[in-house]
Amino acid sequence: MSSRTPHSSAPHPASAGGRSAAAPQIRSYLFTSESVTEGHPDKIADQISDGVLDALIAQDPHSRVACEVLVTTGLAFVAGEISSQGYVEIPGLVRQIIGEIGYDSAEYGFDSHTCAVITAIDDQSGDIALGVDKGGAGDQGLMFGYACRETPELMPLPIMLAHRLTRRLAEVRRSGLLPYLRPDGKSQVTVEYEGDRPVRIDAVVVSTQHHADVKHAQIVDDVTRAVIAPVLPPELVDERRPVKHFINPTGQFVKGGPMADTGLTGRKIIADTYGGVGSHGGGAFSGKDPTKVDRSASYAARHIAKNLVAADLCERCEIQIAYAIGEPEPVSVMVNTWGTGALPDAELTRRVRGLWDLRPREIIRALDLRRPIYRRTAAYGHFGRREDGFTWELTDRVDDLKRG
Repeated sequence: MSSRTPHSSAPHPASAGGRSAAAPQIRSYLFTSESVTEGHPDKIADQISDGVLDALIAQDPHSRVACEVLVTTGLAFVAGEISSQGYVEIPGLVRQIIGEIGYDSAEYGFDSHTCAVITAIDDQSGDIALGVDKGGAGDQGLMFGYACRETPELMPLPIMLAHRLTRRLAEVRRSGLLPYLRPDGKSQVTVEYEGDRPVRIDAVVVSTQHHADVKHAQIVDDVTRAVIAPVLPPELVDERRPVKHFINPTGQFVKGGPMADTGLTGRKIIADTYGGVGSHGGGAFSGKDPTKVDRSASYAARHIAKNLVAADLCERCEIQIAYAIGEPEPVSVMVNTWGTGALPDAELTRRVRGLWDLRPREIIRALDLRRPIYRRTAAYGHFGRREDGFTWELTDRVDDLKRG
């Protein structure tokens, strides 16, 4: 699976008859990204998967973990392949995470005190271990990283605004500002672009689970005032063309969480990354230890892309890295700046190959990935975060890149 960036554009051909090409027109278009709250069923599954990983890697940093979770009404099913010197009492950990998210009452249809937990855990395949033990990739695959100048975090604007809205939903629920909200929720932000520049927010969608007794009109007023208004940048709100709001568009959202929709690990890979901007190799992150290049190489690709943009070597760029299972060296590395580079893409690729050792073992060492840092990544995106532990967000190779 691979989704291509909406920001790529074809060259403008010369007009017929050998005349000079007309001045290119700036393309105007809308682009949308979505986010989900920590109480969304798929995100519950992601957080449990990464919670198991964190608990094991805290005891044994060399744990091999591939943990998948399914959640539905009253049930969490944990399966996967794990080889570790650590031990986790999985049912207790699962219930703890569910409770911390906010599902702590039977009225939600998913209660940390009473939900059943089923486990089916095997050892990691010895065939896979043959390659990983010698420092090779835990699987074949292709991974992407992206960065651009649209936000201070060097991330696309739509996904960053969508994440801020879902975080704000959680904040007003937890603080008691809007006590009738429940853990499940989603957001969606549509931004108008002129060329590669965001110029206006066109539409916002917010869907939030709530208590049955609250009227729709109150939810619309409260979410507009307490959630949307504090998040949207005023300079991107055009009063002549007001932002369209869609708040709980069906009229009510009482039944939510795993009672309404089954959740699975790894089903929010676009919200986890760049919101549909750029490409995605198809591999999910949560529940995977860093020997799985789906995760570690995606983090390395983001680190490279962000440093290239921070070094003023391009306005935006995408990195692709690909591996063969069991082989340490990547089979390919690509830098694509869509013509925005201060240097040719081939030269930027040469500098990247000279500065970054992209063997899995070296990625793990450079980014310090054998630590219990993963549950925090499992909600509100793996990229664009300014928190401790997100080492792939550091711009610590800028000077090296400039020197070449």
